[in-house]
Amino acid sequence: MNPATPGAPMKVRGIHKRFGAFTALNDVTLDVAAGELVCLLGPSGCGKTTLLRCIAGLERQDRGTLYIGERDISELPPQARDYGILFQSYALFPNLTVEANIAYGLSGAGRDQVRQRVGDMLALVGLLGSEKKYPGQLSGGQQQRVALARALAPSPSLLLLDEPMSALDARVRDHLCGELRQLQRQLGITTVMVTHNQDEAMLMADRIAVMNNGRVEQYATARQIYDRPATPFVAEFVGQGNWLPFQRHDDQHARVGSLNLRLAPGVDKAPSGRLFCRPEAITVNPVVHEENLFPAKVQAITFLGNRCRMSFELAALPGHALLAELAPDAMPRLGSQDIWVALPPQSLQVFA
Repeated sequence: MNPATPGAPMKVRGIHKRFGAFTALNDVTLDVAAGELVCLLGPSGCGKTTLLRCIAGLERQDRGTLYIGERDISELPPQARDYGILFQSYALFPNLTVEANIAYGLSGAGRDQVRQRVGDMLALVGLLGSEKKYPGQLSGGQQQRVALARALAPSPSLLLLDEPMSALDARVRDHLCGELRQLQRQLGITTVMVTHNQDEAMLMADRIAVMNNGRVEQYATARQIYDRPATPFVAEFVGQGNWLPFQRHDDQHARVGSLNLRLAPGVDKAPSGRLFCRPEAITVNPVVHEENLFPAKVQAITFLGNRCRMSFELAALPGHALLAELAPDAMPRLGSQDIWVALPPQSLQVFA
């Protein structure tokens, strides 16, 4: 077993990777703090899995440097990099018992030490008593726990997770996300996780690296990424949003069609572009007067359980559908298809 060194920081410096004419990674640089869980989030083909494979040594970067702690691992073979990895497919050995699967990475340890470590790992993931079962006798969620126990058994400095929940149904996935996050915090192990699922990333990550076309477009907390996306791609990929084409009227106002919208102080001074606004920031039929209040017409309302999503058009901007989200108890205030909506200045973000 490796010495227990959880919580080592990791550094990614200027990683480039090409496959023929295709650039998979283009100058990717990240810092992952000790004990932090970072999610690499993005659509298929954005480079997130390639970056994870470079960190693991399963792909060799064309240039750039990788560190775990102060140790340069850039040219080391996978087995010398001191990480545990959990794959989307679990990759358990079907002909080995749970006990043997977990013990697989503990070569060099004594029999009693291995037995103790396997027992500790099973207790950690809540599967004591399953030692003699085979993977085929376990549910998908239980197999995932065994795979996690195997990854953690050698006490690695770094845990790598490659879409670990994607093969599970939604209810099991949500439950295991919470358990995995709690376990990661308990162990204090530095973790990098690949996912295309926004909810997983928002639920689990200390910070999220949103990737697109081989680059990191924004690296920040979930709240920062949602509230203040750095690029139009991030704004569109994470959550729902509204876009309004504008022309600058003056420092504090933008023209959208025939409407004059006040902007918050300090926004981008671009002369034209698009305004971005989250659906839940829009106020519908406010009980007191608000700024940027305009007549609109309801197009459709969708009930989503804990909220309702309303599609509407501004009277001065016909043919341009926008979205607002309301609590179900706000619906009686609508009254008819003709409504008033307020777009608060502080909720409007400018993209040139």
